[in-house]
Amino acid sequence: MLSRLTLVTCLIAFSGLVSAAPSPTAKREIQGLMDALSASSCEFQRNGTWHGRDEARKHLQRKYDYLLKRDLVDTAEQFIERAASKSSMSGRAYQVWCPGQPAQPAAAWFKARLDALRGSGAPGR
Repeated sequence: MLSRLTLVTCLIAFSGLVSAAPSPTAKREIQGLMDALSASSCEFQRNGTWHGRDEARKHLQRKYDYLLKRDLVDTAEQFIERAASKSSMSGRAYQVWCPGQPAQPAAAWFKARLDALRGSGAPGR
């Protein structure tokens, strides 16, 4: 029979092999963030070039798919941090510009949309 210490050690060793996936709630929130971008009249800047919302969404979807395949995103906050905040290649922060507003860091824009989705913020533009 395994001792309690041996069992705990085995569980810790194998815990790194178990892949986590976003919960249904996290998937809905991430989808909601992508939908908010698509429904907006905002533009998205990456690496110094402005892109329309459709192109931006496709780019972020590719990054999200990459993270999913590697079990690197479990929450909407991780999606924002790891996919929607900055370029993985250059490290430059993404920006979002909406008509009538100054450009802002994409991380702040997405966090505001997430707050709105969760009901704790005003709806985004």
